[in-house]
Amino acid sequence: MFWVQHMNFIDTRTGQVSKFLVDANFYLSVLLLLYGGFTGITENHAIFEFNDDLYGAMHNNLRIALLYLAMTEVVICLFCLFTKQPKMMLFVGCFLLMMLGSLSVYGKVNTVPIDSNLPLFFLYTGISHVLFGFIASLPKANSKQVFNK
Repeated sequence: MFWVQHMNFIDTRTGQVSKFLVDANFYLSVLLLLYGGFTGITENHAIFEFNDDLYGAMHNNLRIALLYLAMTEVVICLFCLFTKQPKMMLFVGCFLLMMLGSLSVYGKVNTVPIDSNLPLFFLYTGISHVLFGFIASLPKANSKQVFNK
């Protein structure tokens, strides 16, 4: 019984601290994604550089895509909150990581320079979402499981 109780990483002190750090990092990345997406359409508060004078329509498309991404993040976070399925963020993180490739293709196809902070933005938010979803998908030991084994 002792072995079964301590087999679950989340139930250890180190696991609890790790989970807290991953959770805090995830919520920070969600706030950053929302801020980056919603302020991307503004001129003065955007955290990314868009050279609208040279690449007007192409960069506006990228700005609108960031806005849609932020709005989608709100919906997905609310869905995961209400359904109590935070492990779905693993898939959201994979999608955000795939945006790295899409971003470089978009820049090359449209011959538009991409702000060097955008790939870092997607890398950070993607990894944060993947880690959060992974930690949420780990099995949790409860007293029924421990006593039944």
